[in-house]
Formats: sequence, C-alpha cells, structure tokens
Amino acid sequence: MTPSRPYIMRALYEWIVDNSCTPYILVDATMEDVSVPEQYVKDGQIVLNISPTAVMDLDMSNDAVVFNGRFGGVATDVYVPVTAVVGIYARENGQGMVFESEEPPEDDPTPPEDTPPEPSGKPEGRPSLKIVK
Repeated sequence: MTPSRPYIMRALYEWIVDNSCTPYILVDATMEDVSVPEQYVKDGQIVLNISPTAVMDLDMSNDAVVFNGRFGGVATDVYVPVTAVVGIYARENGQGMVFESEEPPEDDPTPPEDTPPEPSGKPEGRPSLKIVK
C-alpha cells in the first residue's frame, strides 16, 4: 500500500484551514532533496507557514510539498519531500500531528538455496473445522 502520511497531511491541512487557523509544517531540513532557505534552518529543522495567504501554488502531492513563499521579502521556491515533514499543526492552538520517522523498506533477504526452509508449524494437508460446544 502507499504511505498514509501525504493523505493525513492533506486532511489535516484542510481541517486547520476550515477552522480558520494557520497551518504550519515542521520540516527536517537535513534530509535529502529538501530545498528551503538555509538561513532560516535552526537545529536542522525549519517551520513553514503554508496557509493560503502565505504561499502561492501550493501542491501537496503524494511525493512532496511544493510551493512558492516569501522569505525576508524574497520569493523562494520550496520543495519538501513528504518523508521530511515531521509534523503539521495549527499555529493558534498547536493542534495537529507529529509523524514517526519512516525507515526505508528493507528488501527481504532470501535464504541461500542450500538452506532448507523453516518449518511453519502448521500441519500439512486439508484444513478442517471442529465443532466446539
């Protein structure tokens, strides 16, 4: 299945905006492919106001959050992979969600061919039902 984080982010964004609050995202700026103004990064993180009045061309896709925002009066393109979003919350009351860090999926190591398969502990043959009174 696809990751749920981008869907939850979009839902929380809508919920925050619908309640007349300001949506902020907390971003791990140390992650690969993050493109944010470095001068505003503190302790490897940056907080971004993504309200409709603060940004232009906001696109929250399944892969990234992309928009154009003003930093110190300078228009800047911002690119944040969804995996770099640490949380999304309302500035006014702090309500929102912090996400767990995602570990990249590991490939299942296949056992060498000369190793016999592990017994599953399940009996072989046809399944059967038993009446219990």
